[in-house]
Amino acid sequence: MNILVTGGAGYIGSHVVKQLAEQTDHDIVVLDSLVTGFRESVLYGDFIEADLSDFDKIREIIQENKFDAVIHFAASLVVPESVENPLKYYLNNTANTANLIKQCVENGVNNFIFSSTAAVYGEPPIDEIPVTEESKTAPINPYGSSKLMSEAVLKDTAFAYEDFNYVALRYFNVAGASVDGKIGQSTKDATLLIKVAAETALGKREKMYIFGDDYPTEDGTCIRDYIHVEDLASAHIKALEYLQNSKKSGVFNCGYGHGFSVKEVLETMKRVSGVDFTVELKERRAGDPAILISDNSKIRDVMKWTPKYDDLELICKTGLEWEKKI
Repeated sequence: MNILVTGGAGYIGSHVVKQLAEQTDHDIVVLDSLVTGFRESVLYGDFIEADLSDFDKIREIIQENKFDAVIHFAASLVVPESVENPLKYYLNNTANTANLIKQCVENGVNNFIFSSTAAVYGEPPIDEIPVTEESKTAPINPYGSSKLMSEAVLKDTAFAYEDFNYVALRYFNVAGASVDGKIGQSTKDATLLIKVAAETALGKREKMYIFGDDYPTEDGTCIRDYIHVEDLASAHIKALEYLQNSKKSGVFNCGYGHGFSVKEVLETMKRVSGVDFTVELKERRAGDPAILISDNSKIRDVMKWTPKYDDLELICKTGLEWEKKI
């Protein structure tokens, strides 16, 4: 297959490109604006620097390359920023995605894999955890809303055009770096817990914070479902196979089906790094659910996806080793 990977110079996209190249014989074209991505993270494939907002350029690229599939990562993804600048998120995440889908339909690209998020679930009640793909979607910020809107565009498009099929993968908390140490998360001013903890352990930050310790959990801190980026990447390979073989659309959670508290993650990073770095307590942040854990039975059953790196110490270690390199 000839595959277009948008946002392939980003954290997750670059890991998917790496696995596609090393595990399959597909041809790969990576498209990225490099606004937040890194050219050096693209280890394989042909690279095109372009922004999805350049509709004419996107149409030209798709027409010239005759792709069989698109794996779409390119998006804005900082939740607080989405609250402060919602139009950026609706334009970049939803409008640009809708145009990309339009170009696919018009040019016979019938397989589409979409990078979605567990943020579409909002703040589910504790008695409804773990969340399934059938759980209520109620995003509480423009980031989650922009992704859910894109899912709606995909669903309606697949209904209207019978040859067009998609998979939307709802990510939980992605962390770690490639096990061989070749790529990882290079994002500046990162907000993801394990990345921030690694930076603090290495002295790149003076200290870090726990936002609230009065949640209804065993140690009072939020619990999240952390998934190693290599396992998340492998889910995209499985999704591509699923589309090829089934010609059916679907939505799938990507997580491990269990979680760790903020304190447990920080204790693990301290143990792995050997550094008792400074952690201070702050008030809760608005919109942080106490617990968010996936029910991953659907992707396991339907795609036969089997994670290989379900190990918090390994996730922290690979993230830390990558952080030492950058």
